Amino acid sequence: MGEKELKKELKLYNVIFPIWFLWLVPITWIVVLPANFIIDLAVIVLTLKYLKENEIRKKAKFVILKSWIFGFISDFIGTAFMLLATLIDIDTKTPFGEWWYHNIENAVSYYPFRSIYSVLWISGCVLISGICIYFFNYKIAFKRLNIEGAKKKKLALSLAVFTAPYLFYLPTSWFFY
Repeated sequence: MGEKELKKELKLYNVIFPIWFLWLVPITWIVVLPANFIIDLAVIVLTLKYLKENEIRKKAKFVILKSWIFGFISDFIGTAFMLLATLIDIDTKTPFGEWWYHNIENAVSYYPFRSIYSVLWISGCVLISGICIYFFNYKIAFKRLNIEGAKKKKLALSLAVFTAPYLFYLPTSWFFY
């Protein structure tokens, strides 16, 4: 295996650290799944209280499972866009390729705060996940929820803002160096 293939393989592993970590250490799912469920449920309940809805327990119970699942799907969609930073193969022997490697590919993979461009890339990925959370919840999970449309939008927005995958900003270099 050449040096470039080895670098590519290592970078790919680091970009998807959370997914690989969950796969390599399956017991982690015991913490991650319930934690996400509890966070999603808390956001739903607190938002419904803020919106002065009645029958909060019944309404939260009605939507929590779909909302929780769509949250994971949305995070995986954002992760796919994170992977693009590494999967886009640009020759590092060119000036643009070298710039791409240092400011996007490597920075997104290891330490996002190394470059404003990597912060913007990751922010875009978090935004994509947040938008997916909003639309999946508003259009699907809340479709038959018995509250008015404006409140459904606020509830979906609340989930999008408070449960977006901000851990994308966490530098994987902290775990590997």
